[in-house]
Amino acid sequence: MSSPVHAKKKILLNAFNMNCIGHINHGLWTHPRDNSTQYKSVEYWTELAQLLERGLFDGLFIADIVGVYDVYQGSVDVPLKESIQLPVNDPLLLVSAMAAVTRHLGFGLTANLTYEPPYLFARRMSTLDHLSRGRVGWNIVTGYLDSAAKAMGLSEQVEHDRRYDQADEYLQVLYKLWEGSWETDAVLNDPKQRIYAQPGKVHKVEHHGEFYQVEGYHLCEPSPQRTPVLFQAGSSSRGLQFAGQHAECVFISGQNKTSTKAQVDKVRASAVSAGRNPDDIKVFMGLNVIVGASEEAAWAKHAEYLSYASAEAGVAHFSASTGIDFSEYALDEPIQYVKSNAIQSATQHLKNNDWTRRKLLDQHALGGRYITLVGSPEQVADELESWIAETGLDGFNLTRIVTPESYVDFIELVIPELQRRGSYKTAYDHGTLREKLFQGAAQLPEQHTGSTFRR
Repeated sequence: MSSPVHAKKKILLNAFNMNCIGHINHGLWTHPRDNSTQYKSVEYWTELAQLLERGLFDGLFIADIVGVYDVYQGSVDVPLKESIQLPVNDPLLLVSAMAAVTRHLGFGLTANLTYEPPYLFARRMSTLDHLSRGRVGWNIVTGYLDSAAKAMGLSEQVEHDRRYDQADEYLQVLYKLWEGSWETDAVLNDPKQRIYAQPGKVHKVEHHGEFYQVEGYHLCEPSPQRTPVLFQAGSSSRGLQFAGQHAECVFISGQNKTSTKAQVDKVRASAVSAGRNPDDIKVFMGLNVIVGASEEAAWAKHAEYLSYASAEAGVAHFSASTGIDFSEYALDEPIQYVKSNAIQSATQHLKNNDWTRRKLLDQHALGGRYITLVGSPEQVADELESWIAETGLDGFNLTRIVTPESYVDFIELVIPELQRRGSYKTAYDHGTLREKLFQGAAQLPEQHTGSTFRR
């Protein structure tokens, strides 16, 4: 009797991008084939969305920051010269145009809740969910830059764990608006009776908490997903607690398979602690890929990219992530760990005091610190499958090194190889972003805390 054949786990894939020139791999804007300086045009984004849909990408994940990277050398000189996420435009305003030229591509949008009133933010996301027919997600961030806090009228950044306390309450307000204000059958749309929405089925939200005071009706009728797919990136103990309660997709930064598996296991355990299933959260890792028709061609491309990259710009970006000015250290002087309200996972790497500026510059040779896979389509596919199998990851956030070349190469060379192996879809599923990712319902599942706010 033959044993049953188990289908391979399909790799999920987001393009990782930002409404700016320099995102993760800094200095590559100077490459002659890079067109990231065109980010201000609608066509740049609509053409990218169509390209990604041709490659059957699950989503375009758009990062964002509020504030500037002014820790390195105590100024914005390097960020301005190398365009390190400065200038940066609003990510949410891109979606309408991209949704209009695509049918399936999802959009993961970063918005900082610390500076966004929940009542108005709920309307903006519901509007985009309507216009995209249910293809939006929200990457929940609380911020980490003192420059942002000062620009928004605060004297300094709110303490790390306290930001998550505020985020918990923010989500409560949003769930009340998205899930509880309008009943499922509130909209009648009956011209003969002259009733569009039934008054008895639309309810005022009343929230009086520590951080927010909200009394009002959600301004939008229920969108296809009601609550957008919830993305989050946070590996501190408080961040993991928040993820277990709220996140549906978690974005991590891994440096090796052993530590990445440990991170994935912690994320899944956080879901279980919150009364959810371990697979209720999809886990994505940031990744660079340089692929060529042959291994030799890929490494030649890698060498070419290195010649345009700026390691210093990468370290300047990392300075802001940790809150430590690395320019103050000599090349081989051990960097001292300093507790701060910046990104906790970034500062953890510095705790052993065995990092130097030279070591950081080496790590950021390609302008960023994500793992880079270099090789032929077969070699890249081998590695991607290995990461999934050995760590429990669900997929990757694929960075752009040269735009749009990095995505074109991956679509033309790697995806056909993954499809041949049964590791990547050959067509989109129907439905909303949530349905595509989880093969379930369009709206939050019963075991998610947000569903308890439904009437």
